[in-house]
Amino acid sequence: MLVCDFRTTCLNWMNVDDVVMGGVSDSAMQLTSDETAVFTGNLSLENSGGFASVRTVLERRNYADFAGFRIRVKGDGKRYSFRTRNDERFDGVVYKFDFETVPSKWVEIDLPFSGFKPSFRRRILDDVPPLDNANIVQVGLLISNKQKGAFRLEIDWIEAYSKG
Repeated sequence: MLVCDFRTTCLNWMNVDDVVMGGVSDSAMQLTSDETAVFTGNLSLENSGGFASVRTVLERRNYADFAGFRIRVKGDGKRYSFRTRNDERFDGVVYKFDFETVPSKWVEIDLPFSGFKPSFRRRILDDVPPLDNANIVQVGLLISNKQKGAFRLEIDWIEAYSKG
């Protein structure tokens, strides 16, 4: 089931970069003329920085009948994190699933809900409940882990795939 197609859904993205804590990284999610979206920017480690991210609030929130998200992306060989939230808060617990990209090649990646790890400011949390896929409010993308320099991740679509 389609979650984001960048033609009719998931059109409004907000960037949250390390500038919130004094860093100087920058990013944006832009819609392309090919009806995809591109997460681009520059990751800087200056001023104790080191992350760039974008997120959007979903229209549909209940994915209880699904096993996970599947994304079709074309990357730059860097590692990214697909992130979800069970609330509309700006900060707090986020559920993340890290994935690798292949330079300049479209790939489909399965992100099973059971593999999302609860995290808060880079720390994995053991004392919080697992992702509630019956109430996924936000999805987003993040790059970090000292992968400084320019980055580019193109996203064709995000879908939810069935348990069967």
